[in-house]
Amino acid sequence: MDQSNRYARLDLKEEDLLKGGRHVLCAYLMKPKAGYDYLSTAAHFAAESSTGTNVEVCTTDDFTKGVDALVYEIDEAKELMKIAYPVELFDRNIIDGRAMMVSFMTLTIGNNQGMGDVEYAKMLDFYMPPSLLKLFDGPAMNIVDMWRVLDRPITNGGMVVGTIIKPKLGLRPQPFADACHMFWLGGDFIKNDEPQGNQVFAPLKDVIPLVADAMRRAQDETGEAKIFSANITADDPFEMIARGEYILDTFRENASHVAFLVDGYVGGPSAITLCRRYFPNQFLHYHRAGHGAVTSPQAKRGYNALVHMKMSRLQGASGIHTGTMGYGKMEGDKDDKILAFMLEQDEAMGLHYKQNWLGMKATTPIISGGMNALRLPGFFDNLGHSNVIQTSGGGAFGHKDGGTAGAKSLKQARDAWLAGVDLVDYAKDHPELKGAFETFQADADKLYPNWREKLGVTASAAHK
Repeated sequence: MDQSNRYARLDLKEEDLLKGGRHVLCAYLMKPKAGYDYLSTAAHFAAESSTGTNVEVCTTDDFTKGVDALVYEIDEAKELMKIAYPVELFDRNIIDGRAMMVSFMTLTIGNNQGMGDVEYAKMLDFYMPPSLLKLFDGPAMNIVDMWRVLDRPITNGGMVVGTIIKPKLGLRPQPFADACHMFWLGGDFIKNDEPQGNQVFAPLKDVIPLVADAMRRAQDETGEAKIFSANITADDPFEMIARGEYILDTFRENASHVAFLVDGYVGGPSAITLCRRYFPNQFLHYHRAGHGAVTSPQAKRGYNALVHMKMSRLQGASGIHTGTMGYGKMEGDKDDKILAFMLEQDEAMGLHYKQNWLGMKATTPIISGGMNALRLPGFFDNLGHSNVIQTSGGGAFGHKDGGTAGAKSLKQARDAWLAGVDLVDYAKDHPELKGAFETFQADADKLYPNWREKLGVTASAAHK
């Protein structure tokens, strides 16, 4: 059934929809299946995403038609479709009238993902109007609060040097805590990897007291604050609360040095919102394990990484993993800095829409995946600043002199970039950074030609 007479309004202008402020605008990559017309398929998509179904029903009235989602732009050659969703369509909490991400996702990337006349459809960008944006929680904390704990300037406080304890699984409680202590002697921040929680060989109630003790000892030995991001992800919200409360009770005087990691993609908006609202005084570390199933450029359904970033900020993520923008091991390229800008800035241009965040607190980019000290300067050059949380697993514990030296090498790379000093020259007077060159020789050869001569290092067959 062709529903374009009702669910398509190609005479509508995007500028007017933006000024009107009563629509959420979404841009999609969309291709109909063979034999289906582009506009009629787009209209069916809009109908299924709002007030319609595959047939006319007798219960539809004029009010219902007034909240139809409308296709307002198509470009078949580019497989581009744009839809305007009236804000009245989106569900609100009965307890406080706030907006909810599950409703946004249900309407805009819900049943329309399985329609029989659609070959594929993927959300590329969306615009959230002020009237609805202000009903989302947004972040309670971000890197500024972390800088405050670390006793740094709260403006341009710089990269927080972090790691993930490796191996991600298989360490028992004491070796895990020992690895934390080792890294904290040189670095700032340690996070649980996403599978770490309450395994039978590493019960949470055995691990956490040892980690809390390792933090106290490292702080005493270095005179510097340290931070631990503890995974509280679970199916049961009461389990998440129980884990969070136990962890805060165990860290006691260092409770402000604890962040909570939640696997936001697999746990969903409910897990993120639970943490945001129940533990508003903790940094909410949004881990995105599994997201590539929909956000990868190879995937033609779901939504892309930009949409994921925007949704995370609305939900209240203090920080979220953004990838390494082509400088690490994860999928991505230099243009992915748009993801960081959308999280950090109060007004940022996406792929199709400029979003004004109206003073909503920024979400901090978290950089991880194959990074080491040698790759950081290029990453900072591309991004334009170093105000990120950076977590290196192999880049720290793969260092030839161990985790403490690895942590120091990362910090030294940051300091060299901030000072505008060539990394090889800086390494001459910083043995840990020089050790990073000797450890990650394949990267050194690629990124810093002639480093061997400058540092007096002979060729080695043991490249990493």
